[in-house]
Amino acid sequence: MSKPRRKDEIPALDESLLPKRRKPVPHAFVLDAIASLSPYTRPMFGCLAIYVKDKIVLILRDKLTSAADNGVWLATTEEHHESLRREFPNMRSIQVLGKPVTGWQVLPTDASDFEMAALHACELVLAEDPRIGKVPGARTSRSKSKSGGKSERGRRMWSASHAVSPVFGLFLRR
Repeated sequence: MSKPRRKDEIPALDESLLPKRRKPVPHAFVLDAIASLSPYTRPMFGCLAIYVKDKIVLILRDKLTSAADNGVWLATTEEHHESLRREFPNMRSIQVLGKPVTGWQVLPTDASDFEMAALHACELVLAEDPRIGKVPGARTSRSKSKSGGKSERGRRMWSASHAVSPVFGLFLRR
């Protein structure tokens, strides 16, 4: 028979029931600098994406893997690289994406002017510089998906003939 509990005893707390602790925001000074725009964030690729209104403008990255790409990523397009490079001499394409030139550019943390460059990028975001920021889903790719390239943000698009096994997390065809 179990021992009766006293009324003032508190049962042990199951740590698995607690919410996960959030990782610290990398390069938080960037969010502070653009706070007047009421930015919102979302996790993306293990980084932190920053949105202003309907545009993704920056990604903050500080990871152990591929540390050369740590820093502030600028959401831009190739047509703006030359003019942005005049303002950010240490800006370059992101290596982890596997392409020699990418639309996304990084202001790397290992650059001597990192903080000044990141704050200047924030000034451009505050000024609504058209070179920085992309509307998600507005792609210029040659091929479009069956949905016309439009998907609801944050949702996986599954047809009714597909399911995910709740036991194994496997993609199953019905």
